[in-house]
Parts: sequence; structure tokens; C-alpha cells
Amino acid sequence: MMSFFCSFLVVRVGCRDRKANLFSLMLAVSCFAGLLSTSVAEAEGTNLSGILTGKELISQCGYKFAGKDQISTFTVTLEDAGGNKKKSIYQRYWKDYGGKGGVQEKMMLFTEFPPDSKGGAFMRTAFTSESGKSAEQWIYLPVLRKIRRVTIRDPGDRFLNSDLTYQDVSFRPIEDDEHFYVGMEELDGKTLYKVESTPRSKGGLYSKRLFWIEKGSDSDGWEQCVVKKIAYYDSKGILLKEQQLDWQKVDGAWMWRRVVVTDVQERHESIFEMSDVEVDSGLSDRQFSKRAMKSGVESRNR
Repeated sequence: MMSFFCSFLVVRVGCRDRKANLFSLMLAVSCFAGLLSTSVAEAEGTNLSGILTGKELISQCGYKFAGKDQISTFTVTLEDAGGNKKKSIYQRYWKDYGGKGGVQEKMMLFTEFPPDSKGGAFMRTAFTSESGKSAEQWIYLPVLRKIRRVTIRDPGDRFLNSDLTYQDVSFRPIEDDEHFYVGMEELDGKTLYKVESTPRSKGGLYSKRLFWIEKGSDSDGWEQCVVKKIAYYDSKGILLKEQQLDWQKVDGAWMWRRVVVTDVQERHESIFEMSDVEVDSGLSDRQFSKRAMKSGVESRNR
């Protein structure tokens, strides 16, 4: 699930036929991009009058359309238990490939801050589940003038050393979980719809996740609904971390504005922000290449 990243933070919460990115961070970073709404198959849970079922709520509100491509400023702030903060700023480029050639999406990050890391680059290619391929990641180190492949050994590894894991910012099919509507709850003065999602297979990172969903304007039905909070429970069923999401919509496309992830067990926090967003700029495939990693941000115009 975005997504955030869908990804890059494509946080993504997730996606189906097309999707973001959730941090794309890488979602957006992967993710941090948004995710695509799709038609809903047979739902789980109880369908109450005026309320979607659990599966319908996740499908409609957790998979938001993110546009064909995005350019944005991506800021990541990490705060440890002692209150010490570390900030990184990136120029983020993301493109939806819609499954062409087995590719779901691509994302590129160019480091702008801190100064001693400026000129560095990160590229991630995510593949469709049908392709059977794992995501590919590359990093460019300007000091060494070398491009190296980054291997993901464990989906539970921290993404950009943050409180999101690689699994959190990767696409997760809606069918991998059972989704149940469990009621309504007040949060920050708003009435939200609550869904519990449990994995169909054992042995994953989380025993369950809880989603708090805001419907939006009554006049728009469920078109403006978004996920506002996610709680992650570890394999023992103990609350591990919470994610608060603030969304923005640019030219019809959804993406995070600000996401705060708090590890309640280790007492540290990660903040992701996306600003200066451009949607559907017509990014070319050349932008997402090893050559572009070396040539930097200016390559977007080539």
C-alpha cells in the first residue's frame, strides 16, 4: 500500500491499474505519489446504508489517481528519541508506466540538501506483480562518480532510514488482505470511517493495519475520500507505528502534502512533505536513466 507511497510515498497506500506513488518517497519517496481509484469487485464486511464495505472503502479511498507523471520538491525530516533532527531535500520525478513492458512506475530523486550530499541521485523502477520481478534501485555517488545497484534484502528495511519500510512504499494488491468496516470514530473533530485489514498469508511484517478514512464533501459522494491515518501492528499484535496523512490535489491528481510517521515503540518520527508539485509535464523515458542520474536535474529538459 502510498502510496507513499504508491509508492513514492507512491506513501503509498496502494494502487491497482494505475497508481502513484506514497513517497512515490521514493515515495515517494515511491512514494510518495498518490494512487488510482478503480471499480470494486465483490466486497467484504457489512454494507450499511450510505457506508461502503471495508474492501470498497480501501479500493475507493486508498487508491487515488496520481496523474501520468509528477515533479515535486520532496523533504524528509527524521527525528530520534532525543529530539535530534536530520533533514534531506530532494527534487523528485515520478512517472506511471501503466504496466507497459512489465513496468508499473519509475521514480528519480536528486539530492539538494544537505550540501555534502548535493548531486547525488536515486532511481527506482517498480514492476507489476504479473512480471514476477522485484523492484530495481540505483544510487549515484558524485564523490566517486559511480552508479551502484542497491539490493533490497528485506522488505522490512527502512526506506531512506525513515520509519517507513520498503514494503510500506511498494505496491500491495488489495486482494492480499481481508478488509472489514469496523465502525466510525471521531478524530481531530471529524467523523472518520474505520477499516481493519489483515493479511491473508502469515509471516508478514504486520499482523494487521487499521485505516481511518475521511469521506469528504457530501455533495461529492465518495469521490473526495482519502485515508487520514494508518496504525500498524507488529507480528505479536502490538501497536508498532502510526501514520498521519494530509493530502493535496493538483490538476485532478492526488499526492501527499505532509505525512508524519511515528514509531510508538522506539519513540522516533519521520516527516515527509511534497511541495511545488507539477502534474503531467510530459516527462520522457530519458529522464529515468543512468545517464540522467549523472547529468542531474537539468536532464529533465533534454
